[in-house]
Amino acid sequence: MTQELVLIVDFGSQYAQLIARRVRELNVFCQIVRHDLPASRFAELKPKGIIFSGSPSSVYDEKAPKIDPGVFALNVPILGICYGLQMYCHMLGGSVGKAAAREYGRAPIHVTNPDKLLAGVPKETIVWMSHGDQVQNVNNDFETLAHTETCPLAAVKHRTKPFYGIQFHPEVSHTPEGGRILRNFLHDVCGCEGLWRISTFIDRTIAEMKAKIGDKRVICGLSGGVDSSVVAALLLKAVGPQVACIFVDNGLLREGESDSVKHTFRDWFNADLHVADASERFLSALAGVTDPQVKRKIIGREFIEVFKQEAKSIPNAKFLAQGTLYPDVIESGGAVDGPAATIKAHHNVGGLPKELGFDLVEPLRDLFKDEVRRLGTELGLPDSVVWRHPFPGPGLSVRCLGAVTSEKLDVLRKCDVIFLEELQAAGWYRKTGQAFAVILPVQSVGVMGDERTYESVVALRAVETEDFMTADWSRLPTDLLARVSTRIINEVRGVNRVVYDISSKPPATIEWE
Repeated sequence: MTQELVLIVDFGSQYAQLIARRVRELNVFCQIVRHDLPASRFAELKPKGIIFSGSPSSVYDEKAPKIDPGVFALNVPILGICYGLQMYCHMLGGSVGKAAAREYGRAPIHVTNPDKLLAGVPKETIVWMSHGDQVQNVNNDFETLAHTETCPLAAVKHRTKPFYGIQFHPEVSHTPEGGRILRNFLHDVCGCEGLWRISTFIDRTIAEMKAKIGDKRVICGLSGGVDSSVVAALLLKAVGPQVACIFVDNGLLREGESDSVKHTFRDWFNADLHVADASERFLSALAGVTDPQVKRKIIGREFIEVFKQEAKSIPNAKFLAQGTLYPDVIESGGAVDGPAATIKAHHNVGGLPKELGFDLVEPLRDLFKDEVRRLGTELGLPDSVVWRHPFPGPGLSVRCLGAVTSEKLDVLRKCDVIFLEELQAAGWYRKTGQAFAVILPVQSVGVMGDERTYESVVALRAVETEDFMTADWSRLPTDLLARVSTRIINEVRGVNRVVYDISSKPPATIEWE
């Protein structure tokens, strides 16, 4: 993909993806790989550098993950982070044990020898610690770069090899100098020039897709979200009229979603767009169903049938394109060299079932979400598409708690539009990762015009997140929430109470079902 590759070795850290994101932000291409890869595979990949992630394990445990010792013989620059530092110091002659005083959270650190790794970092700065074990001592092959009050070996380097290690986490925002430290490692230790660019990705991917697709046709399933829209735009740029886009309107979409897709791809890109209006079919299949898992299964089944039927009308179609992203590949255990554990067994990596008979095209499978947005802008997609909040596959069915009816969906859409309009007007839409309304399967007593009412309750949900693995509820201004509530109750018939969800993920999920 690029001549500059850095490998992030995953030892089970919750931060492995965040490390990768930070490296990409510094314009260096990286991939997350398993810790149990043989040294020969590392040699084949020819990385400019290797970063060992953290881990919940203790290095002295019998089953603690270790790296193939042959990796050290490759003489490739290494940065060990937290467990990564402990693991390789342990393997290279040092000792690791339980810290006399565990460190969790912010800690002041004192730099005694900046060397290349800590060059430009103030002698006194703050870092983010998260460890109960620490390196107790190292042999004469290592020297100390920094320490804290309770951690004498907070940063070390090998005297003769390009091996560095830090006990703290540079990838989190709570380490103010973390970006500088990673940049120092990538540029000054590994010799990377920062060649990773979205424009380079576009040119290379277009050439690869042209070669793969040849003169055949390729079908792209559009959902209205940014991922599938970017895939479609990239394909249209690569093979133009050979692309056929299928958009299934299941009647569970946000307000104006169908019209937006038609406008973008028919009017902007002049695409061959096939719209399958299956609203009545989906609503009929969902009638009376309240269990969210059953809803998902029904929607998945119906979608496959509708998509399959529409695909028959496209002759010479050999390929199916979808918007699989790099986190999807990692979490589903789909990467050849990636983490072996499957985090999301239900995820749609692999997409539509194999019996459809198409070969997959997944041009975004090396990208993170923020990179996809930059790619969409580069390809000329409107901001309304590029920055559209994520939307669940089952659509509004999982935001309409209880049985799904067209009447409840209409109420939900009106509430959702008001919420998003007010967020846009107040400058909060781009500050939130995802925001939406949920209609609850309960009613409450109210008073309107001196009359008693007994109507629906609507919950508002807005979260801030970088990767959607974790999320915190958005601290929206109270006057903004007041405007949203007033408008919904005044303008949407059938709602007399609005509540705001202040749950974070974990323990709650972003969606309600």
